Amino acid sequence: MDQEIRTTPDERTVVVLRPTGRLDITTAWQFRLKLQECISQTSPHIVVNLSEVNFIDSSGLTSLVAGMRDADKMNGSFRICSVHPEARLVFEVTMMDSVFEIFDSEDESFETPLGSPTH
Repeated sequence: MDQEIRTTPDERTVVVLRPTGRLDITTAWQFRLKLQECISQTSPHIVVNLSEVNFIDSSGLTSLVAGMRDADKMNGSFRICSVHPEARLVFEVTMMDSVFEIFDSEDESFETPLGSPTH
């Protein structure tokens, strides 16, 4: 999983995570631990780029929800971007696309100020 530290125009540190492959019962726990580590040790502001995740199941969604809650507890932000078309259907069917801040691209996720609602 690729990880990058970026800075917003207002000088906030944001961790960008780019998981690959499947986000399912076999990988979700490791991803969840990585989210916890990033939020607690680096920054409560997270962007998860899902462009390389072609499959996500309920375990994967649960890890994303948990990460969003952890970021919220630390007064951070949690954004998802570049959702792979095959994974996007899961967000739509489960109506999780209305729960998360989802952006079309990584750059777009940085254009909206953190903490600003997009819905």
